[in-house]
Amino acid sequence: MLRKIFFVTALLPATLALSASLALASTTTDRKDMQLFKDVAKSVNRYVHFTIFDDVTAQVNNGIVTLTGKVTMPYKRDDIMKRVADVTGVVEVRDNIEVLPVSSFDDRLRYQVARAIYNNPNFWNYALGPNPSIHVIVDHGHVTLTGVVNNNVDRMLARSLVNQFGVMSVKNDLKTDAEVRDALEKS
Repeated sequence: MLRKIFFVTALLPATLALSASLALASTTTDRKDMQLFKDVAKSVNRYVHFTIFDDVTAQVNNGIVTLTGKVTMPYKRDDIMKRVADVTGVVEVRDNIEVLPVSSFDDRLRYQVARAIYNNPNFWNYALGPNPSIHVIVDHGHVTLTGVVNNNVDRMLARSLVNQFGVMSVKNDLKTDAEVRDALEKS
């Protein structure tokens, strides 16, 4: 059974939302993988150096966790892998997390985009909590927005705020609460 699950910070309790695409096999394995996923997500979200400029995705398959995504520093990749390996029930961790290149241009762009989004009154509620729900990933001037927003209007507004800084491209991977709930119900 292959279970592919993405986790992002959200406005749901414990600031965690799941979106899942599943090939159903045994319900016992499904439950174990789902619980393992929740434990992995909690471990990553509680990592103190995990910021809005990092994004990590997990796939769980019979206790084997595959991590993908992008982080701003090499030590974050290593720390996250170690944290996930320590989660009870994890048999193996496959670390495919990329480290974003060091770039003063990208750093400046990250902060400009984050300020534009989180200083906008429409997004003040998203900034609540230790790990805000909208993540800004910048790689060589290309911006990707990930996370969860309340509705499609917020998704489109966040994207439009990014365009004012002369970025190379914008990829809007924000999901709405409804999309996340639908994905959870299907799992």
